[in-house]
Amino acid sequence: MTEYPFIALQPNILDEPEMLERASSFYTELNLRRSVREYSDKSLPAGLLDKIILAAGTAPSGANKQPWTFCIVTNAEMKKQIRMAAETEEQESYNQRMSEEWLRDLAPLGTNDQKPFLEVAPALIVVFRRIFELEEDGHKHNNYYVQESVGIACGMLIAAIHHAGLVCLTHTPSPMNFLEKILGRPSNERAYLLIPVGYPAAEVRVPDIHRKTLEEICVRYE
Repeated sequence: MTEYPFIALQPNILDEPEMLERASSFYTELNLRRSVREYSDKSLPAGLLDKIILAAGTAPSGANKQPWTFCIVTNAEMKKQIRMAAETEEQESYNQRMSEEWLRDLAPLGTNDQKPFLEVAPALIVVFRRIFELEEDGHKHNNYYVQESVGIACGMLIAAIHHAGLVCLTHTPSPMNFLEKILGRPSNERAYLLIPVGYPAAEVRVPDIHRKTLEEICVRYE
């Protein structure tokens, strides 16, 4: 059997009070996170999104395949194309695809088929899931647990965006294959998530929503 190299773990060992303080402060920080649909057009610091994406790239993945690609879009013409294509799909969804119940559930959030934030936000991060790897000779290598792995990476991406002092929105126009065409992505990639990123607009307002309590989301087996 082939032996593969292992390295020593570098554990982050903390005493109990610090563990509890970190967990509490991290929750407090993330509890301030909100989805934002109104952005300033202020440019982002150079290299900031690179560090954020590197943080997302530390996510666990099936067989360590890391089956994701993060595309940063700041080109104004590309952002315009993405907005136009997204609004076309959203108009179809709001007028034809969504059920009455779905529309009622969305009503408190104030959403509609117009997506100006896709042009106003200084950057879009388009996340693609890599369903397989393709060698130059055409041979395919499978990736495993792709949906789960990319989902975990996106969660870490959103946390990293918030931690860096920016706001974002998880936008999922459906279908999203227009993103593959506009960005010219290879055949092994499928669009997973479209995330505008930036600073909030001045005096931006967000829906008055409330998160579930610990008792509502946690079940203990002791």
